Amino acid sequence: MGKRAEENKRRILNRYGLIVFFLLGVGVMIIFSAGKIAFSAEGKKWREVGERETIIKDRVILPKRGNIYTYDGKLLATSEPLYSIYMDFWAEGMRKDTLMKYVDELSVALARKFPDRTASQYKSVILNGWKLREKEERQMKENAEKGVDRKVKLKSRYVRILRPDISYVDLKEIRTYPFFNQRSNRSGLIAEEKNARKRPFGNLANRTVGNVYKDLEKGGASGLELKYDSLLRGVEGVKSRQKIQGRWTDIEEIAAKDGYDIVTTLDADIQEVTERALRAKLEETAAESGTAIIMETKTGEIKGVANLDRLSNGSYAEGNPNAFSYMNEPGSTFKTVTVMVALDDGVITPTDSFHVGNGLYQYNGKWVRDHYWRQGRDRGYLTVKEGIELSSNVVMSKIVLKAYGDDPAKFVKGIDRIGLRKKLTWDVPLNGIEGTSSIRFPDDKTNYWSKTTLPWMSFGYETKVPPIYMLMFYNGIANGGKMIKPFIAKKLLKDGRVVKEYKAEVVNEQMCKESTLVQIQDMLLGVVENGTAKVVKSDYFSIAGKTGTAQIASGGGYSDYYVSFCGYFPADDPLYTCFVGIRKPKGVPSGGGQAGMVFKNIAEQTFVKRTRLSPEQALVDDPEPQKRPPLKNGNWEYGRSVLSMLDLKTSIMKSASDWVKIEFDSVAYRPHALAIADNSVPDVLGMGARDAVYLLEKSGLRVNLTGSGKVVSQSFAPGSRVVKGTTISITLR
Repeated sequence: MGKRAEENKRRILNRYGLIVFFLLGVGVMIIFSAGKIAFSAEGKKWREVGERETIIKDRVILPKRGNIYTYDGKLLATSEPLYSIYMDFWAEGMRKDTLMKYVDELSVALARKFPDRTASQYKSVILNGWKLREKEERQMKENAEKGVDRKVKLKSRYVRILRPDISYVDLKEIRTYPFFNQRSNRSGLIAEEKNARKRPFGNLANRTVGNVYKDLEKGGASGLELKYDSLLRGVEGVKSRQKIQGRWTDIEEIAAKDGYDIVTTLDADIQEVTERALRAKLEETAAESGTAIIMETKTGEIKGVANLDRLSNGSYAEGNPNAFSYMNEPGSTFKTVTVMVALDDGVITPTDSFHVGNGLYQYNGKWVRDHYWRQGRDRGYLTVKEGIELSSNVVMSKIVLKAYGDDPAKFVKGIDRIGLRKKLTWDVPLNGIEGTSSIRFPDDKTNYWSKTTLPWMSFGYETKVPPIYMLMFYNGIANGGKMIKPFIAKKLLKDGRVVKEYKAEVVNEQMCKESTLVQIQDMLLGVVENGTAKVVKSDYFSIAGKTGTAQIASGGGYSDYYVSFCGYFPADDPLYTCFVGIRKPKGVPSGGGQAGMVFKNIAEQTFVKRTRLSPEQALVDDPEPQKRPPLKNGNWEYGRSVLSMLDLKTSIMKSASDWVKIEFDSVAYRPHALAIADNSVPDVLGMGARDAVYLLEKSGLRVNLTGSGKVVSQSFAPGSRVVKGTTISITLR
């Protein structure tokens, strides 16, 4: 028994040894093969295959393009992520039976949310995607059976499901829909992120803020977006996508750097006033185009700029940057330049007089005409001051011929002394001669100086000055003789911190003598008080400025008119300087009656917006009902407080409510409770922005706000069902 046990033990140990030896051999072979693969070309090949299957390298992380703000923080342009929605019908976890089970419910949900397609159309798109996959599978199988080594292009890996790009809020919502609520490797849902530019104030200051290319990666195309593109666009980052446990995960390798934010000098309220006033006059006169630009006198900050061109349908929209680029002979607004040079050179005084007769004066075979020459009235002599006030071409031409006829270069040097021939760059990008005044010099070989150039230059012909230069010149008069360059970009922000602040560039510390400045200021006040701009006179404050009416050179002759007005207000302590120009208005051309009235409208509305009265100043003894101040709908507590301070009567509300509509019935202000229900869109019509945004966001909606004042429209009807996270648009006026 002992011997047999010994033999069995030996037999088992031998077998165990054989197994161990075999396993060691296999292990050695595995290690050898692994080493061979690891350190050979074949190993490199398989590593690349593995990485292709599990890692996608060097994918771009798009930075967020910087925001553009008004001076007080209102958004003019911002970036928001949008998503293009696709389906990958080769997703490894996608199953046909599951897709067929949910495709009807999914299609209905998509059609309800994105109604540009019906439910049956969405179903067709999805089923066609699956059929495409099946076709590709059959093609692969046929190629394999035939031994054909031909790769099948998989078009079904990237089928677009939604036409529009959608917001992140909408993306979150569709991920709750039937079938799409599964993991992406089962649903095949692909959301491709891209950045899009959004304009919360719509087309306000559209040409000045500018545009970006449809492909945002190309950057700015015009305006501030182009000028400061390198700062706004940021720096791209790098990421890779790695498959971990069947799911693709983004791994950031180099972080993207978001662009800088830009704070502009623009005031949304003044900008709106400027655009509205200009548009109204363009529509009234059926003009071809117009520009209006207003700046703070002492700082050089542009507060509003409008550039409107007539479209083929007769409406007006922001077009060319006319305020900076329109190159036309300025006409009579240039007469102020002429008189300033002559006064500063001491060759005239404001009381010197020149014979104008009936407004006709012939020089070198060409007639100089005043605007009244057809009246046949003999005005005899006009002083220099009267020549400015009545805008006499004859007076201007006789001034320069008397003072500079023998030395015209001295006149142009005087213009140089002011600073009007300096080449400047602007916050709105331009090309070529546009944006720079074109004032010829007697020995200029490229811009011929004729025998009549000097007198015609004196009243604004044979020279080209864009509106921004005229604005800068008149602002210098308002600013005590200090000429500063108007500007728009005010601050550069990074993560909310100011990293750079821009200030106005001083073009000329002192344009002229102090005595000259006082005389010029008096003349410009006289233009409005006694001269060609009497219609511009305001009942609320004094205005000083100069009218301009110039014919437009065309085909070697002249046709149509360009009318303008440039000035400042209040004249005794200037706060703002404004230029208005209108090209080809219908009717009798008038710098005062057309451009000047736009100026007056802008000036008065801007001045009123700056005026703040205390409750005591606002009190009236017995106001007529129609003159009682309107009260916005909204929070009753605030409304009641205001009415109480103004000592205006209110009635008792029948039912308690924080939110009310208010009406006035000739006796008292009567509040009516607003029903605010859960899951219903609140009625915000007639409310101010603060109350409207509060109520809408409280109900779960995102708000897109346009304009200022009170709400006049809302995109979702009051009382309709709220879909949390969707965006409602409200318009204020």
